[in-house]
Formats: sequence, C-alpha cells, structure tokens
Amino acid sequence: MQQTPAPDEPSPPPSRPPLGLAALAPFQHVVFRTLWTTWLMANVSMWMNDVAAAWLMTSLTSSPVWVALVQTAATLPVFLLGLPSGALADTLDRRRYFLGTQLWIAIVALTLCTVVLLDGMSPPVLLGLVFANGIGLAMRWPVFAAIVPELVPRQQLPQALALNGVSMNASRIIGPLLAGAIIAGLGSAYVFVLNALLAMVSAVIIWRWRREQPPNPLGREPFWSAMRVGWQFVRQSSRLRVVYLHISLFFFHSTALMALLPLLALGMAGGNAGTFTVLLATMGSGAIVSALFLPRLRQNLPRDAIVMGGVTVQSLAMAGMAFAPSVGWAIPAMFMGGMAWIATANSLSVSAQLTLPDWVRARGMSMYQMAIMGGSALGAAFWGKVASWTDVHTSVGVAALSGVTATWLAQRFVRERGPLEDLTPVRWKSPKAETPPPSGQVMINIEYRIDPARAEDFRRLMQESRRSRMRQGALHWELLHDLSDPGRFVEQVVDESWTEHLRRFDRISSADVALRERRLAFHIGTEPPVITRYVMESTVKS
Repeated sequence: MQQTPAPDEPSPPPSRPPLGLAALAPFQHVVFRTLWTTWLMANVSMWMNDVAAAWLMTSLTSSPVWVALVQTAATLPVFLLGLPSGALADTLDRRRYFLGTQLWIAIVALTLCTVVLLDGMSPPVLLGLVFANGIGLAMRWPVFAAIVPELVPRQQLPQALALNGVSMNASRIIGPLLAGAIIAGLGSAYVFVLNALLAMVSAVIIWRWRREQPPNPLGREPFWSAMRVGWQFVRQSSRLRVVYLHISLFFFHSTALMALLPLLALGMAGGNAGTFTVLLATMGSGAIVSALFLPRLRQNLPRDAIVMGGVTVQSLAMAGMAFAPSVGWAIPAMFMGGMAWIATANSLSVSAQLTLPDWVRARGMSMYQMAIMGGSALGAAFWGKVASWTDVHTSVGVAALSGVTATWLAQRFVRERGPLEDLTPVRWKSPKAETPPPSGQVMINIEYRIDPARAEDFRRLMQESRRSRMRQGALHWELLHDLSDPGRFVEQVVDESWTEHLRRFDRISSADVALRERRLAFHIGTEPPVITRYVMESTVKS
C-alpha cells in the first residue's frame, strides 16, 4: 500500500533533470516542435544560399572586398528593415506575415537559379540578389522571435532559444554539406532550386498551423506610431541598450572569421570548396554540443561572465584560424569558436527576450537583430578592407584581439540600471470620456501633494516614471513644480491620440503597478492625486 507522508514532513527537493533532458524540454510542446522544424529548414536554406553565393563570388572574382561584400549584402537588409519588419510583426497576424516571408524567399531563390542558368551572373548582380534574399530574412526573423515565447512556458524560454541556436548551427552543418555536394555534382543553380523547394515546404507547414490572432478592441496600431513606440521602448531601457551594444560588438569582430573564411580555406594546403564546407560544419557541431551545457552554465554563472568567457574563447579560435597552416589545425579552432558563438549569442538573446513584454517583442527583437546584422555588415566590409590593405590572416588576427578588448571595455564602463522588471501584464481599468475626441493629442495632468522635505527623492522617482510612460508610448512627459506652492507637483503626459492613450492601459505590467504604489507613497493629500485630461485643440484635425 502506498504511504502518504505526514503533513509536517518536509518534501524532498525536486530532482534536477538530466542535462540533456533540461535542454530538450521545449520539444514537449507539439507546436514548438513543428515550427522548430520549419525554422531548421529555413536556416538550412539560408546557409545553402550563403555558401553557394560566397563560392559563386570566388568564381567571379578573386577580390577579397567583393567576397566579403557577400556577407554585407546578406546582412544589411536586416539592419535597414529591422524596425519596420518588427512593427509589422507586432501589428499584423503573425502567422500570415510569417507565411508571406517564406514565399518571398522562394521567389528570390528561383530568380537566382534562373540568372545562373542563363549565364547572366556578375558580381553586382549576385550582390543585388543576395540583398533581395536578405530582405526576406529581415522580414522573417522578428516574427519568429516574437512567436517563440507564445509556444513554451516562460521558465523554458532560455532552452527554447538555445534550441533555436541549435537549429541555426545544425543547419550550418547540413546546409554547407548539401550545398557543397550539389555545387560539386550539379552546379550552383541547383542549390537555389532546393532553397526554393525548402521555402515552399516551410510555407505549407506555416499555412497548416492554426493560430488565433488575439482581437484588439482598439484596432491595429498605426504603422508609423508602432515604429516610434518600438524605438522609444528600447531608448528608455538601459538593459536593452547594454545588450544591443554587446551583441553588435561581438558580431562586428567575430564576422571577420565568417566573411573571410572562404579565402582562409583556399589558402590552406589543398584548400577547396570541401575545406570551406568542413570548417562551417565543424563550427556548427561545436555550437550544438555547447547548447546541451547552456542550462547548467546559466545556473552557475552570471550573464556577463558567460559573455566575457565566450568572447575570449571566440577570439582565441579566430587567432588559431588566422595562423592555422592546415585543416587539421583549423578544425579544433572552428569547433571551439562554435561553442563560444552560441554561448555568447544565446546569453544575450535570453536577456533581450526577458526584458521585452509581448506587445513590443517583435520590435525589440528586430532591433536586437539590427544590432547583430549592422555589426556583421559593417564588420564584413571593414575587415575585408583591412585584408586588402594587409592580408587575410592579419585581418582575422587583429579582429580577434580587438574583439576581446572591446567587450572588456564595454563591461567595465557601460552598466545596466536597476533590476530585471516584472513584465507580467496587469488588467487595468481604462478611463472613459463622454465624447471621445476623434483626433488630436491628449494631455494628462496628475497633481501630487508632496512634503517639500522629500522633494528631491520624489524627483528621482519621477524620472523612473518618465521612462515608464515613454516606454508605454507617450509622446511627451514633463514634471511641473508650482513656484507659489512648494508641495504641489504636476506630472504631465502627452499621448498621440485618445486611442493611443487607451492603448497605454493595455500595456501596464506588474512593474508599472509597483512604480505607481511608490509614487502614491509620496502623496500626502487627503484625496488621491487629481487627474485631468485635455484635448490639445491646436492638434485637432478640422
């Protein structure tokens, strides 16, 4: 007979899941498994395209600048279009939007195939088509980043993001191997044919996914307003700014290896397309192995320690690649580089995701991707130019040294302010108006009565209030002090319209409620603070 422990008997501590099982926990969810498979196919297609394009460029020209610009053309669209694509992903049906990006990539792949078969390829044409493919990637990445937190519980989000990194790096093995085999046996054109087929299969899977778009009684957020609010949210978040700085520095320096890898592979003894493929696959293998250890690593080390360690190992790997005389020396360096790459990128990605509420997640992650791709695009062009001034090995070696130095300086002098906020959404009663204004900006005045002796502490707290209001989407914020009454302060907030004013109440989090309680603790009036709302007549449309 089963025995029941006494009520006062302490329960045994929950056993820690085995290392591999903890890392694979998100696969318990069917929709995550399905979309992860789609993401894997999309990444395989991306790497096949990158390998085929990079190798095709080496057959068109031997200039290191042209070869490095393939990486720039692939990543620059994400930098240019990241915020618009994030705004669309936050305001449109994410399933349909995701589907549209896959169809775009399929069309570009078919165009690439056709141009190669018609013998019309040249370096400028190749860069243009790689840029067009990059547009599809720019539009696709933010929506997938915003979807992932919908698919798994919050406590499994770090593992889910690590598995996305595994998808990226498994595709780094599969994609180059497939591309290399197809290039050797059939030619580059058929790589692009397979890319189109994979994109279409992914589109079918997304089309079959049944996702309910949550209704919004306020309607769709205007596109330009959505872009402004997304930019404002990041600008007012010191934690996000620090994360974006670190990820851009990391990719600016580490991309020197990826951009110049075709030339490093050719420069080794017996180097050819197969050498390039093996090195990419080795780096992907290192990343996959590292992903299994990330849950335990995050339990034992703070984020900054993981990032600094990852950058240091990555720099050592790059230095090893810069001076590796043969593939035998290069393979361990690329393996360690892959392990360091996913540890660094995943740690920063988790920090960004946990700092973003769902209503602005795609916009925030699109700017995270902009930081990655902006750093990659600038880094590829810069280190390609350094290679043309010196040589490929010197360029990669200098990038390795400057990368670890820049990260150390950033951690030393650029700090985050405040603890991680509780972003749990809170249902808050929206204000009512007898005749809601159809147009015009709305000004809200909140009057506080404060003990003059505590005025400085109140002013400091209200700076936190300013950041909170601006993150929620306010146009303008001021704190007014009555010159004739030292205890009277007025917080003034301006919203773009009555609808956008109501939208801010949908964005209130537990952290905002806690901040409100801290504000009210300063108020010494017998009645709650007086709130008045006005329409700014000069902004009303005739």
